[in-house]
Amino acid sequence: MSAHLTYAKASKYDPDVVYAHCSGPGGLKVAEFIADRLNLDPGLRLLDVGTFHGYQSCFLAKEYDVVVVGIDPWVDPSDPEGLLCVEHLARNARALSVDGSVLPVRAGVPETCFADASFDAAYCTTTLEMIRGSEGEARYRACLAEVCRVLRPGGLLGFGEPMHLDVEMPKDLAPVYTKGEGADIEGWAKCFAAIDETTEAFRSVGFEVLEADYAPDAQLWWEEYCQYTPGCKACPDGEEAQTIRSDGGRWLSFGYVIAQKPCPTVARGPRVPREAGGGDDKPAAGLI
Repeated sequence: MSAHLTYAKASKYDPDVVYAHCSGPGGLKVAEFIADRLNLDPGLRLLDVGTFHGYQSCFLAKEYDVVVVGIDPWVDPSDPEGLLCVEHLARNARALSVDGSVLPVRAGVPETCFADASFDAAYCTTTLEMIRGSEGEARYRACLAEVCRVLRPGGLLGFGEPMHLDVEMPKDLAPVYTKGEGADIEGWAKCFAAIDETTEAFRSVGFEVLEADYAPDAQLWWEEYCQYTPGCKACPDGEEAQTIRSDGGRWLSFGYVIAQKPCPTVARGPRVPREAGGGDDKPAAGLI
């Protein structure tokens, strides 16, 4: 298995630990791939939307020296302790010695209750596709609109989620991908969209899309998911692992979007005619 890209930061972490605390493919490689496109300055305020256990939140705080507010409203359904996802985030922040730079908040989109323009940047992976699948496209777009609202003008959102290629679903896979609801593999046909559909959703809520594509290592990330994620490790011949391997990148992929909240345009007033013998042109009174 050979990666097209190198992951200098993510490669320092044990993939078994990473996938125990990350949902979806890519783990910390996704986080590094996206974060490198955000040009994160030290001390910047970053909103992480849908943290799960928050391992990516902690990675971003540790490796990029940013202040992360991580939001997630849910309990991890696979956790025997029944802990909130943000409680896992707090534990991981302490374990990785970034608890002074990470703030876990039990909240979700589109009702975050943050003030407008609260964050310098935002990050969101393997989260909103589940909302699309369970609550529909309108709710998905409402979540994007909320992220746009709480970003400062000029702020960037780094976004990634499982997507499908813009091709017809293979007939041998359709019985699995379309047989049910929810975030598990039988509901993926409803959860996942193509990259063009996704960027259209971004633009519809006011974002400017700077970069968007299928990740070059998408297939590698799915292979790693099958190898390391606890469910597939426990049942390597189960339906999920077998279907992902059978897909082999024919339909299933992983897309990313780098989007910006536009800066407002400052309107300038009409120029005041220069008086005879007067000085420089001046803007109309009361206008900048």
